[in-house]
Amino acid sequence: MSHQLAYVVVTPYSLYKSRTGGILSRLISRTGLDLAAMRMFAPSAGLAKKYSDLVVSARDAQERKIQELLREYILHNFSPDPKTGRCRRVLVMLFRGDDAVRKVRDVVGTLSPNRRSGETIRDTFSDLIMDDDGKTVRYFEPAVMCAPNEQEAETKLKLWARYSDSDGGILENVIAYPSGQVTERTLVLIKPDNFKFPTGRPGNVIDFFSRTGLFIIGVKVLHMSVAQAMEFYGPVREVLRTKLKEGVGERAKAVLEKELGFVIPAKEQQILGEILGPLQGDHQFENIMRFMTGHTPSECKTQAERQKPGTQKCIALVYEGVRAVSKIRDVLGPTDPSKAPPGSIRREFGSNITVNAAHASDSVENARREFAIVKPGENNFKQVVEEVYHKL
Repeated sequence: MSHQLAYVVVTPYSLYKSRTGGILSRLISRTGLDLAAMRMFAPSAGLAKKYSDLVVSARDAQERKIQELLREYILHNFSPDPKTGRCRRVLVMLFRGDDAVRKVRDVVGTLSPNRRSGETIRDTFSDLIMDDDGKTVRYFEPAVMCAPNEQEAETKLKLWARYSDSDGGILENVIAYPSGQVTERTLVLIKPDNFKFPTGRPGNVIDFFSRTGLFIIGVKVLHMSVAQAMEFYGPVREVLRTKLKEGVGERAKAVLEKELGFVIPAKEQQILGEILGPLQGDHQFENIMRFMTGHTPSECKTQAERQKPGTQKCIALVYEGVRAVSKIRDVLGPTDPSKAPPGSIRREFGSNITVNAAHASDSVENARREFAIVKPGENNFKQVVEEVYHKL
């Protein structure tokens, strides 16, 4: 058993059919591996050709006929559209852990016209349909790609990493919209409460967002630093300092009256709220910081400690489409899960106002501000590959 890096490539068709969440759910929950990185690609003709060439390999136990089908599929479906020149969306996920390549391969499954069980990802999402003669392929969709062994994983991951700057990031002009449609981009964070242990929750949350009909054009596994969290949630801090005054004043009045044995008038209760409200707001803000990063600002003694990536994991996604901000917010639901409507993400997966499954930008302007902080186009995909293989 060895500590390995494995990959899964989600095909353009699987992305188009919004199967990303279901695929991710199975990979996390069934492998138990660490989701180390994710990156969107718009493969150039060069990347598609080089990847397709690597698919046919003597080191792959899969029968040669299937390998050749995959090579032709990649050339046709990963390359830019020959009619429009528009690149296609591809998502690459990296998983890290003991025996990672085999575990991922087992969950992905094999390609065969006789598989009907639904046990693996390919059983459920891929198609290999033959003509009545049993020899001619009528339709082929592999759903995902993965490496057959550790050596093949290394070779192919180094290729994707070399192209990850030029062909990856936040994608531009990959979706064709009807003339006159005005599109927006918005940020979603799948929060740390979905990653406490390996479950299908992160993928399930993405599945909920797929109901919007929007398109994922950027994705990044994020370990938010305290400095990032403080900037990201900075506007919330002042709201908390003001919003909590009335409530903390009432609670302080009740506690003091019970302890001291006399009634505290309304004016003095208001003064208590003015004194304690900002302190309660700061305390709540520190709780948010710990939830998002694993640390609080007061624990970080230096700026370097605040800049260090946190211990908590998020997935940052960029969605694009018409009315993207409002559509995502509608599916997400209000901040307090107890007030969220049935069928919303926060009603299904949230616990309280802080631990509420996901964040979404509340305006196009705030989305731009949040993009600048969490940098969803940043290439930590390449960094993870380099950390394992050292040289590309």
